[in-house]
Amino acid sequence: MPFLRTSLATLAAGLTITGLLATPASATGAGDRGRHHADAVVIAHRGASGYRPEHTLAAYKLAVKQCADYIEPDVVTTKDGVLVDRHEPEIGGTTDVADHPEFASRKTTKLLDGNPVTGWFTEDFTLAELRSLRAVERLPDLRPQNTKYDGLYQVPTLKEVLAYAAKTRTCSGKRVGVIPEIKHSTFFRQQGFDLEPKVVRLLHRYGFDSRRDPVVIQSFEISNLQRLNRMTRVRLVQLIDCAGGPYDQIAAGRQVSYADMVTPRGLRAISRYADQVGLCKDVMIPRKADGTLDAPTPVIRDAHRAGLTVVGWTFRRENSFLPAEFRSSSDPAAVGDLVGEIRTFLRAGMDQFFTDNPDLGVRAVRGRR
Repeated sequence: MPFLRTSLATLAAGLTITGLLATPASATGAGDRGRHHADAVVIAHRGASGYRPEHTLAAYKLAVKQCADYIEPDVVTTKDGVLVDRHEPEIGGTTDVADHPEFASRKTTKLLDGNPVTGWFTEDFTLAELRSLRAVERLPDLRPQNTKYDGLYQVPTLKEVLAYAAKTRTCSGKRVGVIPEIKHSTFFRQQGFDLEPKVVRLLHRYGFDSRRDPVVIQSFEISNLQRLNRMTRVRLVQLIDCAGGPYDQIAAGRQVSYADMVTPRGLRAISRYADQVGLCKDVMIPRKADGTLDAPTPVIRDAHRAGLTVVGWTFRRENSFLPAEFRSSSDPAAVGDLVGEIRTFLRAGMDQFFTDNPDLGVRAVRGRR
């Protein structure tokens, strides 16, 4: 039986609203706007990816040193069925695969969630072949200082990340939390790979097997979270993008958008199979035409009313990613006021957040300027 009562079998038929309604700041509610956030959870987005190439053990170790509560591995698979840690199955932007002539013929174009993507894909490499590659900085133009670490680190397996987390403590002495994201579940299932059972087995093997444990499984899709709700007792988070809809629903011919899912009715439906909702920042507080923050939408309040923990993503320190009032200059790579931005969202009621800069996230939550 499912661990959270029911599933979302009728979501597509039941949801008809196609957009978010902008509301005044007061719509968030005094209870949310005044929430105490000293214990807000800081999640290291792909590790301390603002300072090291993402999804490497070095990035995770630095994140823990910077006092993150959770680290985030993204889960894809190799050709021989080993779960590895990359943001996407396409690895041209996060490894040095293009510099390996022996793999030139592996470059191909695939439909990833219905969109053509050209590059090299993890599922076309054995683990041994993938181990011959090295990680590189994904955003070299914005983070040139990180390129000095290019070529130093291997692509880790999920097993290695979990083994590290299981034996490591946070700055407060607690177990390091893990929040794996199962990437493109429908895409991989179409190719014959079933990621969910393997993820659950590995989590359970390393002691992440109950709601009390510091672990949350995340996905942008719906059907795999419903399935996971029947497979494990660990907490689940439904990710919500700024636009579009879950690909598993699109592939099944259902007209379900992320905007539908953040209505009060949609959030109540999510609460039947998930514990948390992971919201794109603009869904919580959109931006005005001039790039500054507008008033919060009611989504945080409505999610809390549905019993969901609200997780925001992704907070980064470079001006390129910041609202206009928090930028330090017109230089997109320069560092702006990330602490100020995070505190604005915490005041709006956000409970947890992903950040590439865990040290600044911790300062926003627990420190002073």
